[in-house]
Amino acid sequence: MKRPLLLVVAHYAMLVALGLLCVAPIALIFTTSLRQQVHIFAEPLNFIFMPTLENYRAVLTEDNLGRYLGNSLFVGVIATTITLVLGCMAAYGLARFRFPGRSAVGYTTLLLRTVPLAVLAIPVFMIWSQWQLVNSLWGLILLYVAVNLPFTIWLLYGFVLQVPVELEEAAAIDGCGPVRVFTKVLLPLMGPGLAAASIFTFRIAWNEFILALVLTDRQTRTLPVAASLFITDMGVDWGKVMAMGSLIAIPPLIFTFVAARQIITGMTAGAVKG
Repeated sequence: MKRPLLLVVAHYAMLVALGLLCVAPIALIFTTSLRQQVHIFAEPLNFIFMPTLENYRAVLTEDNLGRYLGNSLFVGVIATTITLVLGCMAAYGLARFRFPGRSAVGYTTLLLRTVPLAVLAIPVFMIWSQWQLVNSLWGLILLYVAVNLPFTIWLLYGFVLQVPVELEEAAAIDGCGPVRVFTKVLLPLMGPGLAAASIFTFRIAWNEFILALVLTDRQTRTLPVAASLFITDMGVDWGKVMAMGSLIAIPPLIFTFVAARQIITGMTAGAVKG
């Protein structure tokens, strides 16, 4: 049945409006990064201005920018790798083995992901201080693994359930051991789920600010914490803050656009049992 033209127009108009609403903050960050400080709060706001790369030059020539970038990449890549390895094994155990309390463990794991990260700042700082993990990249990695593991297990659990047990049994009959069955049969079929889980995990480890601010020092800062250095008691240098924000957003955006198809597959298939 053909829908009325007015309904079709309203449908697409709503989609365009929602798209603009999502893009507006990104556009505001980028355009502000191209303005001089004196023009950012000019009244009335001038949408036509002479762009400048001075803010980007100041940010890119920051002495410790390379160290902060290296810290963010190290934390993001290592935390994502460890989370995927542990998440795969835990999801496989929950999906394939029957033991008392299995359902309770699965639901409790998912509930842990609902805890706001800001609530963990003080307790984690006290515990990490006793373990001498404050101002350590490995302390930050351990925390991000713990934070991201519940969602990763929940997501991959659905993918493991979708893999027929008969495939694993056939591989075992052909002589494959448990390790080869897991790596050669199960993991390739979980590709979309692994891609989706890696993107979400890396995004959180890359962008997280509160815990990184509490647990790092001058040598172990990540890029989001470095962006806060432009906020001083003399005021906020919004041009440099927005320039740093634009640079920080580039790697996750590229990663997300490249794997967009995998994300959609993971969200629609990984969370459905069947």
